[in-house]
Amino acid sequence: MLDRAHARRRRLGVIRKTAAVVAGKATGALSRVTGRGGGTTLPGDVARAIDPRILTRLTKDLTYGSIVVTGTNGKTTTARLLSWLLEGAGHRVVANRAGANLIFGVTAAALNRAGSDGKLKADWGVFEIDEASLPKAVEEIQPRATLVLNLFRDQLDRYGELESIARKIEKALASQPETARAILDADDPRVAEIGLNLTIKPLWYGLEDTSVATKTLPHAADARTCPKCGTSLIFDAVYVGHDGVYHCPNGHFERPRPEIAATNIKLDGFDALALTIEGTRIEMPLGGLYNCYNVLAAYAAARSIDLAPSYIADRLRTFKAAFGRQERVEFRGRHLILVLSKNPAGFNETVRTAVGLAGGENFVIGLNDRKADGTDVSWIWDVDFEMLQGHAKVVIPAGGRAHDLAVRLKYAGVGAENPQTDPGKTLDLLIKSTSEGDTAYLLCTYTAMLDLRAELVRRGWASPYWET
Repeated sequence: MLDRAHARRRRLGVIRKTAAVVAGKATGALSRVTGRGGGTTLPGDVARAIDPRILTRLTKDLTYGSIVVTGTNGKTTTARLLSWLLEGAGHRVVANRAGANLIFGVTAAALNRAGSDGKLKADWGVFEIDEASLPKAVEEIQPRATLVLNLFRDQLDRYGELESIARKIEKALASQPETARAILDADDPRVAEIGLNLTIKPLWYGLEDTSVATKTLPHAADARTCPKCGTSLIFDAVYVGHDGVYHCPNGHFERPRPEIAATNIKLDGFDALALTIEGTRIEMPLGGLYNCYNVLAAYAAARSIDLAPSYIADRLRTFKAAFGRQERVEFRGRHLILVLSKNPAGFNETVRTAVGLAGGENFVIGLNDRKADGTDVSWIWDVDFEMLQGHAKVVIPAGGRAHDLAVRLKYAGVGAENPQTDPGKTLDLLIKSTSEGDTAYLLCTYTAMLDLRAELVRRGWASPYWET
């Protein structure tokens, strides 16, 4: 009787899974045909309504399992780097490439690669996961490895303080089986705190090149104190935001020693970077010190599944950035570089790279306050827009909160054009204010970037983001 009941439940599970896949895929196709979107989220909603365990059932079909990437900044680029490496090694990879990183978006990505028989036909899953969604994602996906990039202040109206997010991530990692790996950024004090509390030893990675570091924390740094005694940490080197080399003066806490480290770092604006890891020189068509962390994180994850260093280096030379992440678009003779900038730490790095390393002079700075961006935009006062002084010739405040940006820029001593809330008028003003051959940097929050891309798509200068 027990065997018969088990067989019946198994049959019902297969039927429910197949029905969920068919309904989800039909929803995605309808969404794209009607122009309502790329089918990156809604199919997951529909499928999960039919079968709440659909993501678990699908990811069990993967030949080798999944790698999950989480953290505040760099998820999309790092996940794309990992997918690029796995695909180059001949693996079939399913990934939420469009950046829909809540549980519904991950489910939609898995559905998209499933066949009509309800089977997910792939070897690996590479999923970027919103920090607050990580516990549920780990529970449902049971990843082979979880990669934690960083924890910066972001969307306080939604996430709360860093400590709250850190506790959620720690709980998720602690629930993983002993066979799973936790791959963590040693340079981030809040991530290090998570790792030091785990029973399973993490794989630590970090930068080891003080020639690209500063000695002083930016005023907007988020992790300044020892998590055990509350004393201000001493930073011997600062790389990005509060990521660096640090220790508690009372000896209670210090940066873990990275097992995988990047040295001999060379930066060339947004065009290129080079670094050495485990004696292997890696050269990349990406720019910015923050992307050194993304490359290093992807390398660490790739090594944890036994990809060879020489192969990793060869494959990464041909990598292409994701939409809006140093994406390049030619528009009426101008060279546009779209760079997602969504919180103080990220914005400070993109401005620093654009001005200090790339010599940028023309900017569109976009700010929205939709749910995906965070409705509280007071964080713009923690962005060091003063770096634009004496360098920027054209600065256009754009987006739904363009007027807030204009006020912030005025206090920063930066001359700006009239604020533009309409994407089309923003691009028109950019053309009017620049000359053919000029390069312009579009530094935007998430939906502000999507709005500008959508206008470029409408005008025939870019492809929809779900096709990139």
